[in-house]
Amino acid sequence: MSANNQSINTLHNLLDHDARKFTCGEIELKGKLHQWISDAGSMQLKMVLQKYIDIVQQHVDKFESFFEAEDISSLSFSNPVMEAFIKDAGTKLALCTDAAIKDACLLATIQCINHFKIAAYGTAAAFALELGMEKHAAIFHEAEVNEKQVDDRLSQLATYEINRKAKTHFTLHE
Repeated sequence: MSANNQSINTLHNLLDHDARKFTCGEIELKGKLHQWISDAGSMQLKMVLQKYIDIVQQHVDKFESFFEAEDISSLSFSNPVMEAFIKDAGTKLALCTDAAIKDACLLATIQCINHFKIAAYGTAAAFALELGMEKHAAIFHEAEVNEKQVDDRLSQLATYEINRKAKTHFTLHE
């Protein structure tokens, strides 16, 4: 039975399945972040996204120890949730005709993805802890904390720059 069709009949199977999916999602996201950096107009947003690429790569690297311990050699999954976020972002960004609005759209998209990842990593940490996998629970918890820190930075950027510029630009064009 392939990894994509493997039965999920234990909490351990569910953790393995979810870990494959969110790791594939991280890989998909990392590829898209490079393009989104190019699309961003705000230098601050570009810098946050560049740092986010490094965090995403750190997550993928650290999850490898989980996969080695679990004897998981294939990540041949796709992540339909991440794919939907990326597709929706592409659709909305294509409709944005103003740089300030595009930055607001891009930041909001990243935060939606970020919130999804916070939930996924928190759940994985809880599952791993329940299964007595403290080392791996710590890895997933660290990823959750990293995502919360990114979320805080994105919220600050939205409040003090991106959303203000988008609102000001809209007000000037009314």
